This record gives sequence, structure tokens and C-alpha cells, in this order.
Amino acid sequence: MSSAPCLGERPTGMAYSVLAEVGRLLEALSENGRNGAIDLRSLPLTDADRAQLKELLGPGEVTAELDVAGRSTVRETAFAGVWWICHRGAGDKVASEEIAICPVPSILVSHRADIAAAAQRIAQTLEESTPGQAEAF
Repeated sequence: MSSAPCLGERPTGMAYSVLAEVGRLLEALSENGRNGAIDLRSLPLTDADRAQLKELLGPGEVTAELDVAGRSTVRETAFAGVWWICHRGAGDKVASEEIAICPVPSILVSHRADIAAAAQRIAQTLEESTPGQAEAF
């Protein structure tokens, strides 16, 4: 979603509204473990609002990039449990962007089937490279 050129340069106050909602969702997460999310693409944010929100949330310690059906970036903010997630599609255009309020974004959690397949691949690698010794591990 692109904002009108005349609105892109000035903040509208939306960054503070989003920050207040982040605060409410973070409080719910801390009290009852309920995850939440804010779809940034559905909000009338100007470029200035988006920049202001990024500044208000600040950088955290964790950044992850994924390359699955497009490029995705997951960035922790300065607030524990608050993550800025951006998914890009064709032409590297933003397909979705959200603030996730959770201990760890689900996109970063390994699925049980993937873990089982990884364990099988390691066992197979060991068996192929050290015949007869794979069981020793």
C-alpha cells in the first residue's frame, strides 16, 4: 500500500496509535500468554509514520532472514516479545508486514516433521561416511 505523495513526508500520529496497541497486546502476552499481531499493510501509515514507528520501537538483538517463497525478514524490536516481520514477494515488493507480539514468531519455529527429516538426514550422512559406525553415535 503506497501513501499519497503529499502525506508520505509528514507523520500523522498513527505511529503512536500503533505503539499503544502494541502495548496492550504485550500486556496481554505477559498476563495470559496470548499472542497478537498488527497488520501494518492494512493501516493508513505514511512513510513518515512507518519511520517514526520503527524509531519508537527501536532495534533489538535478533534479526533473521529467510528465503522461502520470497525473502522474509524478522527483526526483534527493543521491546522483548515485539517483532517486526516483513515478507517480500515477486520483484522484492512487500507482500505483508506486521508487528507480531509473541515470545518467538512462528515463522522461526522448526516444525516437528522438518526436525524428524533432519535427524534422518544426519543419520544417513553418518551411515554413508562411516559405514558400520553410525550406531556408535
